[in-house]
Amino acid sequence: MPTGFYTHPEFLLHEMGHFHPECPERLQAIEDQLISHGMDGLLDRREAPPATAEQIGRVHRPEYVASLAAASPASGYHPIDPDTLMNSHTLAAAGLAAGAAVAATDAVIAGEIENAFCCVRPPGHHAEPDRAMGFCFYNNVAVAARHALAAHGLERVAIVDFDVHHGNGTEAAFRCDQRVLMCSFFQHPFYPYSGTEHIAANMSNIPLPAYTNGLAVREVVETIWLPRLHDFKPQMLFISAGFDAHREDDLGQMGLVEQDYAWITAQLMEVARAHASGRIVSCLEGGYNLSALGRSVLAHLKVLLEQ
Repeated sequence: MPTGFYTHPEFLLHEMGHFHPECPERLQAIEDQLISHGMDGLLDRREAPPATAEQIGRVHRPEYVASLAAASPASGYHPIDPDTLMNSHTLAAAGLAAGAAVAATDAVIAGEIENAFCCVRPPGHHAEPDRAMGFCFYNNVAVAARHALAAHGLERVAIVDFDVHHGNGTEAAFRCDQRVLMCSFFQHPFYPYSGTEHIAANMSNIPLPAYTNGLAVREVVETIWLPRLHDFKPQMLFISAGFDAHREDDLGQMGLVEQDYAWITAQLMEVARAHASGRIVSCLEGGYNLSALGRSVLAHLKVLLEQ
């Protein structure tokens, strides 16, 4: 079965101003790498549908969803915080990003595709149930994971987050929910300055210092993540696929390279094969050096395509 690739033209219309690192060119850099390496035709390309109010509401509180709708500007920008702004296309793009993750979940569980990558923006893992922050509005992976539990009756899902920043929004959504295991590493101390205190039993948070390289990260995956994941036996894996821990990315100070992302993906595929019939949905989070992002997503997708 093929690997699904979910995206939408609307993602290119959401933007937060000139020189903002979370820019439409990020997706164009990924597409360029797929085309130049002959990967484009190997993927099952699908257009993202919008998430429904019910799907978003499984994670985000109604008053928060209403506040975003009220803040959406007819033109120009509305600042949520100094780094997170809405334009007239943001709300639609955010709904489509969450909808991509939900649609990918449905297709993977139905057996239409083996696994999926959601090439989406805005990203999601900083979005808390009642707060937008860190370039994020709806928590795409959290919406998809909650959908797998609520709509498909799965009993155990795992979320793996390898972004350079802690996925505080995802942790807030699932803290103490024993149906969900979240495994992450992140640079610390670093934005959003969370993930190291009062850690719930279903969270495997691994703070790492700046300049940590790929060998050290692989040791974390082998000695901490993989035993937890195999003990948990997830019925589906979700990946918050941030590529800003790459050594060329100026928004972080870690030292990963493309081969590290490929290796991590291969380990997660082994877990999925062992316990989840290979079911993986991966969603783009960070990654702001355009060249490194495109190369890293390419490496990630090559492994997903191996199945």
